[in-house]
Amino acid sequence: MLHPKIQTFLDSMAAQGGKATELSTPEEVRASANSKWKSEFLGLAPKSGFVTHRYFTGPHAELPIAIYTPEGAGPFPAIVYFHGGGWVAGNTQITAVQHQSVGAACGAVVVSVNYQKAPEHKFPIPFDDCYATLQWVTENAKALNINPDKIGIAGESAGGNIAAGVSFKARDENGPKIAFQILIYPVTNHKFDYKSMIENAQGYALTTEAMKWYWKQYLRDERDLESSYCRPLAATKFSNLPKTYIITAELDPLRDEGIEFAKKLSAQGTEVIHRDYPTLIHGFLLMQGFLPEAREAIIHIAENVKRFLK
Repeated sequence: MLHPKIQTFLDSMAAQGGKATELSTPEEVRASANSKWKSEFLGLAPKSGFVTHRYFTGPHAELPIAIYTPEGAGPFPAIVYFHGGGWVAGNTQITAVQHQSVGAACGAVVVSVNYQKAPEHKFPIPFDDCYATLQWVTENAKALNINPDKIGIAGESAGGNIAAGVSFKARDENGPKIAFQILIYPVTNHKFDYKSMIENAQGYALTTEAMKWYWKQYLRDERDLESSYCRPLAATKFSNLPKTYIITAELDPLRDEGIEFAKKLSAQGTEVIHRDYPTLIHGFLLMQGFLPEAREAIIHIAENVKRFLK
């Protein structure tokens, strides 16, 4: 059953018209993402802490980041946050309220990067940008008033895909220590016959055909799918990874691959907590302005972050 407030959101999207994602250009998909997320859905950021915008030098470009710092003395825990948008769309402006809300609830600094997008910048460039952001935050922890032993990562959708890959690389290359990871309806596989991909194929904002299109924009060729940094379920080793909290939504095509990833982590000894939200769709966490469950999800994230950091 679909949540009645989600139906309101879907009706608003339908009223805007426009083409299906798979029939659109990347520019059209970006414009649609910017227009559909109205302020009434996104809500307002908490009236606490402060925001800093700056650039740092990444491996491929100067990268813009937003730094949300809570009130208090610190040093604070930190969350390096990778936004969603199918590797094509999305930005730190759309996710600002959500990221600030997470930071306020966790009492943590949140660093959100506007990584470069496909298809102009295919894998591994967005991934490299995000891994470099984690490295930069770790190296500059003292200046950012961050506890270097309490730095975690988070990502939603395509950002969740990148976050999972970042954890693999940090483990594989003895990179920055990651205290935890929060994966919000993550893309973990390139597979379209999951039950959720079939049952939720259309009618719930993100469609299965759209996911196929997003993958085509991101990949250079099929060989990229052999890398766990690109396709997390390509991994064979799921141990020695950060403590993980995974969020899925009942009516999301990506639900089952998120569940499968949680099971793989758990089976090989990685501590993982999974929570599925009934009646909700992909992207619901952005709906801080009008969906109570979205605000509750922030509380659940904060509870798990604090539990992981004990």
